[in-house]
Amino acid sequence: MGQPVEKSWLVTLLLSFFLGFFGADRFYIGRTRSAVAKMLTLGMFGIWWLSDLILIASDYRRDAWGRPLKH
Repeated sequence: MGQPVEKSWLVTLLLSFFLGFFGADRFYIGRTRSAVAKMLTLGMFGIWWLSDLILIASDYRRDAWGRPLKH
């Protein structure tokens, strides 16, 4: 197994906006455990979805390996 591929900021933002209630953004950036929790609670009833959307839009969110998302 090689290095994980850098994840796109725009793809993450769009996944969060349209499918964030189901954890799609977190699955994409490699955070699978929290993605499952987000999916089972429907984005923590909207709160988690909104906070992730803000964190991604403000360029604060990193992938599971601690790298910033690629613009």
